[in-house]
Amino acid sequence: MTTADLPQLSSPNARDAVRALRPSQIREVANAGFGVDNVLPFWFGESDRVTPQFIRDAASEALAAGATFYTHNLGIAPLRAALADYVSARHGATDVGHVAVTSAGVNALMLAAQLVVGAGDRVVAVTPLWPNLVEIPKILGAQVHTVALSYGAAGWTLDLEALIAALTPDTRLLMLNSPNNPTGWVMTREEQRAVLEHCRRNGIWIVADEVYERLYYGDQAGPDERAGSAPSFLDLAARDERVICVNSFSKAWLMTGWRLGWIVAPAALMDDLAKLVEYNTSCAPSFVQQAGVAAVQHGERFTQDLVAGLRASRDHLVRALSALPGVDVKAPSGAMYLFFSLPGAGQSLELCKSLVREVGLGLAPGSAFGPEGEGFVRWCYACDTARLDAGVERLQRFLREHGAR
Repeated sequence: MTTADLPQLSSPNARDAVRALRPSQIREVANAGFGVDNVLPFWFGESDRVTPQFIRDAASEALAAGATFYTHNLGIAPLRAALADYVSARHGATDVGHVAVTSAGVNALMLAAQLVVGAGDRVVAVTPLWPNLVEIPKILGAQVHTVALSYGAAGWTLDLEALIAALTPDTRLLMLNSPNNPTGWVMTREEQRAVLEHCRRNGIWIVADEVYERLYYGDQAGPDERAGSAPSFLDLAARDERVICVNSFSKAWLMTGWRLGWIVAPAALMDDLAKLVEYNTSCAPSFVQQAGVAAVQHGERFTQDLVAGLRASRDHLVRALSALPGVDVKAPSGAMYLFFSLPGAGQSLELCKSLVREVGLGLAPGSAFGPEGEGFVRWCYACDTARLDAGVERLQRFLREHGAR
């Protein structure tokens, strides 16, 4: 039999919802850097520092002890207990029955969406936004509607009335990321309360991506709350409401490559969540979970020092960029990025490719975070100030060569 004898079928493509997903423009910019010497990469969302030694040691000890087998779908008991204690200390009483361990925060977001979203459902997301939160519901066949943040003298802000109006009674899910990637915007306690009350009245689920909650430089913690955390829906919602909070070990403990996260959700979801974990990943690696126990139980001083360093890097970079012609930048309240405008950013993808090719500066294009991000670029400042200064010098040279005054 030859190919000519086979039935004439359509091309072997993925289904339409998958083919329509946005490819990563950050990766497209990074690809433009192949072959360019001495690129300074500020495009990815991670520190240039390795995971702390005490966390790495915990993983090594677990491996040496033979922690290489399957675990419970929802995580090993010591890590679930440690996370329940951690969340309780920061956001109020949380039983272990509300906590599940996942294979990274990204996996947690997919699992959360799979729990409550189906084909044809209406999902609302606040943008600009890390594309995963917008694209994940689309994989499941949902229709995603966006509400854009505004940029002005106060930096990035939310039009609360516009968001409430978008949360119509037929909305199934609200996807929120605060502190926000890429803008650093932080939702206020009052905004969270208004949105939560509206979603309660209309039976709308909230999936809150709070991966950056510890990378917070504001002062909204009340006298009875632990300082050093951004406002969280866990501070306001009962644990059995339609609220699913997603978190990760990647940012607060520099564990990006370990792929470990967690979910806080209603107890009624846990049996079904365990089934989804089984059909996605089965479980997070045992020795990685042991490293997570060490991070949660012994990492508080490290996290506080990390945030202090990030604050200093943020302020340093804001001062340096503010001195450049045509740059408009504001210091954000959270996360580890500056999302700012500069000449040429109206075509941010082409601008970022040019920056890589011409001066070896790697930034993320604003359009990678949706059309609402066009006109801006993202700079991850999770590194030492000398490296930031080298990047600013390259940007200054680029602007000078392109006639910025």
